[in-house]
Amino acid sequence: MILEMTTFNTASGNNLSSDEDPLSSRAEDIPLLRDPRESLASLRHRGEVDINVLNDFAHYDDFHTIDWVRDRTRERIRQKTLQRTVRTGGWWEKIKKSYDASSGWIVVLLVGLATGFAAGVIDIGTTWMSDLKEGVCVNNFYFNKLACCFQSNETSFDVEHCSDWQSWSELLLNTQTASHIYIFNYFCYVMMSVLFGTLCVWLVRTFAPYACGSGIPEVKTILSGFVIHGYLGVRTLFVKSLTIMMAVAAGLSLGKEGPLVHVACCCGNIFTRIHSKYRRNEAKKREILSAASAAGVSVAFGAPIGGVLFSLEEVSYYFPHKTMWRSFFAALIAAFVLQYMHPYQTDHVVMFYANYSSPWHLFELLPFLALGVFGGVFGAAFIHANLWWCRLRKTTRLGKYPIIEVMTVTFVTAVFAYPNQYTRMGASELIAVLVKSCSASDASELCDYNQSLSLNVNDKYSMYYDEVALAGVMRSLWLLTLAMIFKGFITVFTFGLKVPSGLFIPSMAVGACVGRMVGIGMQQLAWKYKDSNFFLYFCPTSVGCIEPGLYAMVGAAASLGGVTRMTVSLVVIMFELTGGLTYIVPLMVAIMTSKWIGDGLSKGGIYDGHIILNGYPFLDSKEEFGHLTMACDVMRPRRNDAPLTTISVSGTTVGDIRRILQTTEYKGFPVVLDNETQLLEGYINRQEVSVAIERALRSHGISDRSLVYFSAKPPRNPEPGQLEQAGLHHILDVSPFQVSEQTPMETVVEMFRKIGLRQALVVRNGRLLGIITKKDVLKHVDQMSTVDVDARIVH
Repeated sequence: MILEMTTFNTASGNNLSSDEDPLSSRAEDIPLLRDPRESLASLRHRGEVDINVLNDFAHYDDFHTIDWVRDRTRERIRQKTLQRTVRTGGWWEKIKKSYDASSGWIVVLLVGLATGFAAGVIDIGTTWMSDLKEGVCVNNFYFNKLACCFQSNETSFDVEHCSDWQSWSELLLNTQTASHIYIFNYFCYVMMSVLFGTLCVWLVRTFAPYACGSGIPEVKTILSGFVIHGYLGVRTLFVKSLTIMMAVAAGLSLGKEGPLVHVACCCGNIFTRIHSKYRRNEAKKREILSAASAAGVSVAFGAPIGGVLFSLEEVSYYFPHKTMWRSFFAALIAAFVLQYMHPYQTDHVVMFYANYSSPWHLFELLPFLALGVFGGVFGAAFIHANLWWCRLRKTTRLGKYPIIEVMTVTFVTAVFAYPNQYTRMGASELIAVLVKSCSASDASELCDYNQSLSLNVNDKYSMYYDEVALAGVMRSLWLLTLAMIFKGFITVFTFGLKVPSGLFIPSMAVGACVGRMVGIGMQQLAWKYKDSNFFLYFCPTSVGCIEPGLYAMVGAAASLGGVTRMTVSLVVIMFELTGGLTYIVPLMVAIMTSKWIGDGLSKGGIYDGHIILNGYPFLDSKEEFGHLTMACDVMRPRRNDAPLTTISVSGTTVGDIRRILQTTEYKGFPVVLDNETQLLEGYINRQEVSVAIERALRSHGISDRSLVYFSAKPPRNPEPGQLEQAGLHHILDVSPFQVSEQTPMETVVEMFRKIGLRQALVVRNGRLLGIITKKDVLKHVDQMSTVDVDARIVH
């Protein structure tokens, strides 16, 4: 069937688009070409490419997709022009070339420094604000509890009994009644939490709406080529850095680790403005953003290598080899700066660093597998519940009252969290407690074991515990069970609020609770049957056979893997946390099991789900497309559709092109030889033709009645009285990507994924049949995967 085509003079504005995105900016806001008759092809041929001509087309409108192919082409032309000027210039040109070559390293150095500093400030501020809910340092108001007690003049260091730190009841009440003290501290805890939560959501809604959420789904979408102006801006950086402290201090079941990726990418976006190579090229800018995301994870977990792998596995869409080295450099610098700032007054850059002395045993693979199964089931259940609640928020009146929702969730969280010591403390502090090894000097309820007196080799008495759990451990098991249920439940309603909210730490806290309980159970089982042949074979010393803290670490990794579906990067992050190779196998077993179970119960991780829920045009490069459809099944126009709008080479006037720009919103137009043959000549971009036409009209002798030409050679000099002709050959893409109508869609999808296409033209023997845009590909992939197409809004 031969498809009918309309040409440039189509007046209807309802024709099908030749690209996926409408143009929203005005023509006068776009920089104009120096000479519309100057061909870029001829400049390249003569070796005189003007970089400023390329920069005229470097702007992308908000909520549009970048053209990876054109941006890469611009960068290659820029590099060739720079090399040519070096060969013909002097020492100053050589200095400029050296600066250009090193600019990428300079930018990632600045990104690493800024990310490390921002993370240090956030960590210090979060700890201080969190401690304000329980009391204040009377001598130094700006000190947190640990720093306050550390600098006090007391002879012994005791955080729990420190005269310089006073609770609100000690400061404001004049009573010794235990019930009055508890109730007043309870009241202050709840009120301070609601105050922090309310102030946080108000700042976000008033000054930077893009500062809410984790930011990772949006960062993934931006790195795939989507443009969201302001999402990585200066205002978003400062507001998110401030409000993430308040959100965590409010006691909400969220973490600051995920938003640190967003903060790091804001730093990356800001520092790309210092060099035009990144400022005017969106594809090159995304190389810096990939390195910035690695720096964000590096400061979040103290894991530089894990940050690089996270950027590669989870967020980056285009990750060349040089970006990997720059990502590692940025992650290293960021971790170094954070270590120098010393935010936790320890030797490590994370609060829950763990190191175990006892090895694991082969029979422990079974409980590790069980923890992996729990992580997968929990992750799938959490994803379903959270997406259901977020969808309900978007489609009902609940979404119209974000401040009231945050206040309500904060109040409920504080009221139910305070009575339980494991929910009252922050999630990071909880994980630190759960993954810690018990020692004979540990007086916490979680380490309430039977202790004995022994004689060592130096004839001195020392204490050790024989792993018989006492009442404190049993009480902790009940409290951990309640904490696990509460954390898992309340996080469903917390993640997605209009406040900065990370999901790494809450999901890890749930898994750490389960892992610690399983570890204690295995420890008591091994102690009770320590005389059996089985345990004598694996644990001849009986004491120290099972390490419950290791189970907490494995459970935390399994839960995080089930929620996010991270694998290799998560293993490396946990490896860097534990500081040893001994526990890689348990972590790998649990993480892979959680991913397999999670993938069997639900498709994709939590971030993929939120990308689909928010309607972002993200074409996942990790998914396989195995359906037997052809390009002709997806291309437009389809049957009963309006014909495709094209521009003819012959007989087209400036006024005709202006009319098509005014009556349509298409992002590009195929150029054909004539209306009869429909032989494809090339493709022109709407923005570029708009700039060229506006510039041409300012030239002498050009009007709406002037003809346009697309050939490299201008036509003969006009006769007296004949109008000057406008050349558009410099904006004509003479080699657009083309596929035949019988090309399998599997191949077409891979082209859009790997090359970063915005559109592909469908031809038969050089004759134009239709067009396939990224929007068409996304809709087709959704249809084939039985996803509701209407749920995804692609601009």
